[in-house]
Amino acid sequence: MSKLQEKFKTTIVPKLQKDLGRKNVLETPKILKVTVNTGLSSKRDPKFIETMVDTLTKITGQKPVVTKARLSVAGFKIREGQALGVMATLRGNRMWDFLDKLVNVTFPRIRDFRGIPLTAVDKDGNFNFGFKEHIAFPEIQADVIDSLHGLQVNITTTAVNREEGMALFKELGFPFKKEEK
Repeated sequence: MSKLQEKFKTTIVPKLQKDLGRKNVLETPKILKVTVNTGLSSKRDPKFIETMVDTLTKITGQKPVVTKARLSVAGFKIREGQALGVMATLRGNRMWDFLDKLVNVTFPRIRDFRGIPLTAVDKDGNFNFGFKEHIAFPEIQADVIDSLHGLQVNITTTAVNREEGMALFKELGFPFKKEEK
């Protein structure tokens, strides 16, 4: 069990239960899954796809899935079955390890980081954040990579609304920007 998961079970859940006025522990918001994905943009050569699969494997600790186009779209020059992106869905212990690394190591390593915008949490209480460069993750060595690419991190929760999601993420230690008045 990771440090963040243990902290979540022992201190965060009781605090959220008290703050949100829930009678039952099962009513408090929890994290269901973390999805990490990246698009291939116009670079569709097999070497770049292999590089992205290798990068996401290092970052997430599991082999990602290559997503393919379901149908052809002539306007975007996409053919059916063509590789469009790479994604990995994390659950369980890998999810908690990734979240711990994200909060404590990755966010501080982002260049010119001033905090997560409050709009990163949507109306359903889920968290969505895009990285412009994947070198913020500690597994990636900046001197070895041949090209930079971005990636998207989506955290799905059981929160009913935005306020519950914000309370959950703030308790988990996500560094949000201060609210301007």
